[in-house]
Amino acid sequence: MSETRTAMIAALKRIVIPDLRARGFRGSFPHFRRPKAAQIDLLTFQFDKWGGGFVIEIATCPPDGHTHPWGLFVPPNKVTAHDIDFDRRPRLGAPTGGDHWFRFDDLLPADEIAFDAVARQVLPYLDRQAEPFWRQA
Repeated sequence: MSETRTAMIAALKRIVIPDLRARGFRGSFPHFRRPKAAQIDLLTFQFDKWGGGFVIEIATCPPDGHTHPWGLFVPPNKVTAHDIDFDRRPRLGAPTGGDHWFRFDDLLPADEIAFDAVARQVLPYLDRQAEPFWRQA
């Protein structure tokens, strides 16, 4: 794993993960779930395989877990956003049906303050996009 990716994950763990925990999410990086009576809210971080960016995908599933079309059952404590069909898991920051990457490949200087600033960019999307999505699901 690259030094910049390691630094970005550390910033997300300092800034975003405590916010997710305060919202009731459980799990460990990169997969988080929030069990509720009617559904499980899902959030997954996915890093660019070429480096320098990440997306955050959100989704929901029934409270008892998810069954893939081919019959594989994923229990509620193991289900992730990646288990849900791609067209039912939007990316935070993206327009409907679109794409959005949080970039950290051009940070100068590439220090903790800069990585923390990228991590802070995530927080408004939790309120403006993720929570409304989970409420209407």
